[in-house]
Amino acid sequence: MKEQVQKALDKVRPGLQADGGDVELVDVSADGVVKVKLTGACHGCPMSQMTLKMGIEKILKQQVPSVKEVVSV
Repeated sequence: MKEQVQKALDKVRPGLQADGGDVELVDVSADGVVKVKLTGACHGCPMSQMTLKMGIEKILKQQVPSVKEVVSV
C-alpha cells in the first residue's frame, strides 16, 4: 500500500511545487492512516490544512481506496 500511496502523492506533488511547497511521505499504517510532512511554502501556510484534507487526502482516497485518513506530522 505504501508504494501506491507514493505514486498517488507523485501526482499531487507538481501542484504543490508550483506554489513553492512539497509533500513528503512519512508513514502508512496498517489501518489506512497516511502520515505526511508538508514542506517548503506549505509548511506553516494558513491554508495547509485545507490543502491536506481537501486536496491530498481526497486524491489519495480516490487512488488508494484503503486510505482512511491523511494527517500531517
